[in-house]
Amino acid sequence: MQNNDLFDNDSPFGLPPQTGSNAPPEYSVSELSHKLKKVVEDEFSYVRVRGEISRVTVAKSGHMYTSLKDTDAVLDAVCWRTTVGRLAVKPEEGMEVVCTGRLTTYPGRSNYQLVIETMELAGQGALLKMLEERRKKLAAEGLFDESRKKPLPFLPELIGVVTSPTGAVIRDIMHRLDERFPRRVLLWPALVQGSTAAQQVIAAIKGFNALQGDLRPDLLIVARGGGSLEDLMPFNDEALVRAVAASDIPIISAVGHETDTTLIDYAADLRAPTPTAAAEKAVPVRAELLAQTLEAERRMLTAAQRLLQQHRTHVQGLGRGLIDPKRLLELGMQKLDHLSSKLEHGLQNWLQRRGAKLNELSAKLSPQSLLRQINDAQRLVSGMSERLAQSERKIFHDRAVALKNLAAMMESLSFKRVLERGYAVVRDEKGGIVASAKALHPGQAVKIQFKDGEAAATVKK
Repeated sequence: MQNNDLFDNDSPFGLPPQTGSNAPPEYSVSELSHKLKKVVEDEFSYVRVRGEISRVTVAKSGHMYTSLKDTDAVLDAVCWRTTVGRLAVKPEEGMEVVCTGRLTTYPGRSNYQLVIETMELAGQGALLKMLEERRKKLAAEGLFDESRKKPLPFLPELIGVVTSPTGAVIRDIMHRLDERFPRRVLLWPALVQGSTAAQQVIAAIKGFNALQGDLRPDLLIVARGGGSLEDLMPFNDEALVRAVAASDIPIISAVGHETDTTLIDYAADLRAPTPTAAAEKAVPVRAELLAQTLEAERRMLTAAQRLLQQHRTHVQGLGRGLIDPKRLLELGMQKLDHLSSKLEHGLQNWLQRRGAKLNELSAKLSPQSLLRQINDAQRLVSGMSERLAQSERKIFHDRAVALKNLAAMMESLSFKRVLERGYAVVRDEKGGIVASAKALHPGQAVKIQFKDGEAAATVKK
């Protein structure tokens, strides 16, 4: 059955079937989608669209998917991985931007989308608003606190500079350092403008901090010349601000001219209005230091001379009130002679007294007196020995009598004396004494101990 026969060749709405040459062509879904895709891409191959970013999603493949919206419509957008890294701004939700690209369709979902090629902020006002919000966010985290800023070294041995090697900035810094106080300079080349500039400056700061030994700088200068707000945007990058705040080496920020301000100026340990001013803040003026040193030396010599003169005058004044040292020595020598003579006579008298005492003691040490003392001591020892022997015999006798009495008492208290009087002791199977009839049960075997032996028995009811 053909399709025309479903309603007996009549239309269900009362209309005749349209089979003539005026009928529109019939397309498959895929054919229609491809035709729409070609029409859209041909008509809108290059467009600039302004809108607010409503969402940002980065797939594992690296492609970025987002949406642009205004008060009346929403436009899906995609940015391929190879383009994402070249975008002038980092997309964030709520940011108002102008995107350049082409329109295309996505047949799989029957929608159209913008393929982003470039992205820029929509006007300087929006850019300043975004920077202010970022500044407040980082300030709230404490990255700009004065308490965390590190002091600059007075005279650094090695200064690290992060800037473009071909620009005038490095020449200005070197020239100014040579004028003030020549120092060793280590340059880390980095782009200071463009989409990859922030990452290169971050790599330079981290690289300098990773160096060890003589190659590690005492001070870093991050510098570039002046430019528009868009040109200085890499130095407003959040990751770069965090890298500056996290640096262990003190950093001077010298980006742009005096009127230019970037976010790394707040995070740096010191802000210089220009690269030349950064060199001035990095080192003192050598000629001024020499002049100050010479002046300090002159003042020190003058003060030392004045102090010596004051002490000399003081000593002279004290000397006028003292006795002539020669007279003091004469008096001392005379006193020494007097004491020496007294010492000689005194020593002779002392020896005489000691000799007489020695003779007196020698006379007392005759053999008869020694024998007499020995005999007295022997008699004393003999008497004490006799008394000791008597005390020993008495003690042994008293202890023997007491032991005998205790043995008699223990024998009288023995249970065997009770058995001799006609009593007996009942023991159970284990040999324990049965003290009560309640402890026995019928049929239990027991032993009965008498005074002259034991007998076995069985308990009956």
